Amino acid sequence: MLLSSLSPKRSLINKEISNIVLLSTASCISLIGTSIYNFAIGLYVLRLTGSGLSFATTLVLGIISAILVNPFAGALADRLNKKILTIVTDTLNGLLLIGIYLLTTKYTLNLPMIYVSTLFLNIFTTIYGISIETAKPNLVSSEKLLSMNSISKIIDASSSIIGPMLGGIVFAFFNIRVFILINGFSFILSALLHLFIDFKFNYNNCEVKDKLNLFADILEGIKYLKDKKNIISMFGIYIALNFFLGLSISVPMPYIINNVLKLNAKFFGIIEAAFPVGMICGALIIKKIMGKYSYTKIIKFSSILLSACMAAIGISVILNYKIHIASFYLIYYILITISAGTAISFIDIPIFYILQQTIPDNFRGRVLSLGISIAKMVLPFALIMAGALINIVPTYTLSIVGGVGLCIFSILYIK
Repeated sequence: MLLSSLSPKRSLINKEISNIVLLSTASCISLIGTSIYNFAIGLYVLRLTGSGLSFATTLVLGIISAILVNPFAGALADRLNKKILTIVTDTLNGLLLIGIYLLTTKYTLNLPMIYVSTLFLNIFTTIYGISIETAKPNLVSSEKLLSMNSISKIIDASSSIIGPMLGGIVFAFFNIRVFILINGFSFILSALLHLFIDFKFNYNNCEVKDKLNLFADILEGIKYLKDKKNIISMFGIYIALNFFLGLSISVPMPYIINNVLKLNAKFFGIIEAAFPVGMICGALIIKKIMGKYSYTKIIKFSSILLSACMAAIGISVILNYKIHIASFYLIYYILITISAGTAISFIDIPIFYILQQTIPDNFRGRVLSLGISIAKMVLPFALIMAGALINIVPTYTLSIVGGVGLCIFSILYIK
């Protein structure tokens, strides 16, 4: 009798572990492959044209397509079978890249091919990403959801380290066409792995879904969001963080390191790599932290820590009047970026964990995609604003003012 009662429980545990391993492996293949492709193709565009504008265009296409597609991706994730969506989008990405490879057997890889492939690659990846994000609470028990989010954050951060490293190697030593073909097959492999994931492991929603109507579904998601002040407040934190990160770190930090402190390119690369290392550290320890402190305290503390990191970037300019030791600034900035990366994990993971548990399955895709779209729209605005001001105001101003602004926001808004 005891063995028979334990058997179903053991089966459920094995299924849950299988879901985590399969999704992690598939995400790892997709994210790292995309990261390597984006970096390598960017370098190829620079070599092909010698134009910074052409390179920037490939980046902008990715950002714009993600912003525009996100709301529709959320509606699709709510209305359609998430398992089918992930398999189809991964397969389409694979077929797209294999198709580009086949085209290059007859024609030279050119800018129109790159722009079109980048646009569609980001569209399919956006739909895939929202589908997975909304499906996570259905893939595992509520007890394992936090661990799933932490693993996803580790994979995401790892891809931002490994992608450029391997992308540079691919560009230097391999034919870009061959890599496009390999990346295409990697997406097909990821799609096959999704076939074995149980997307209904923790799914209790028996509601019959109406016919798909994208615009009506998006409006329905906006109406739902209007009445949920707690969800809006969490998105408010996420949006504010994106704005202050763009204004006070993304533009000022590279400018100060390269133009003011004049550190060499190797030091800058190490500093940049330390940021995702901090995110991985944060993802590894967040579960223990959340077991001891409330979400509000964690998010507020992390936001204040992030604001201190922003201010420290500006303070380095003032220190430069007295200290001229390159190794000092290398250690200084490594500590800043690791702390900032850890703080971002401490904010992102709890917020998404709360949202995934709070928003019902039939609205999760639309609500999450709307919040992510607004946050992504805020970031380019902050970057443009920082770029315009960096040559007008003293170089330390943006980081210090942004740090103070985020600190005030954290104390007054996060309650």
